[in-house]
Amino acid sequence: MATNVTRLLRQRKIAFTEHHYEANPQLTAEEIAAKVGLDPKRVFKTLVTVGKSGQHYVFVVPSQGRLDLRKAAQAAGEKFVELIPQKELLPLTGYVHGGCSPIGMKKEFPTFVDASCLNFPTIAISAGKVGSQVELDIRPLQFPTAQLC
Repeated sequence: MATNVTRLLRQRKIAFTEHHYEANPQLTAEEIAAKVGLDPKRVFKTLVTVGKSGQHYVFVVPSQGRLDLRKAAQAAGEKFVELIPQKELLPLTGYVHGGCSPIGMKKEFPTFVDASCLNFPTIAISAGKVGSQVELDIRPLQFPTAQLC
């Protein structure tokens, strides 16, 4: 089933592979990686923050890692950033927790990807719904990279 993510990737002619697993927002990164047959280091999560200015930012980091908010703020040029409350995710992005993707949000926000993504030819990110991942080379999306973890 097509999602905003897969439609946009096809539209931009960016190659990807879809991976599906039984939808369960409680699964860990390691469990998702095992279900889709990928090294857990190649599975990334999408986190949405808000800066002191009120601007929202998106960060894509290794699922096993933790976003360093100080490094994230520095990458965004903000004094500080904080994660948005989970209840704000759907109205802001159009995505639910566990199915948030940096591609195809309701509105485009500045997006940064952890530099570790460059260690792999492809990484997996959410395809825009729980139970679906897309594996792709993130470079064609031209998101800035930074050390975020």
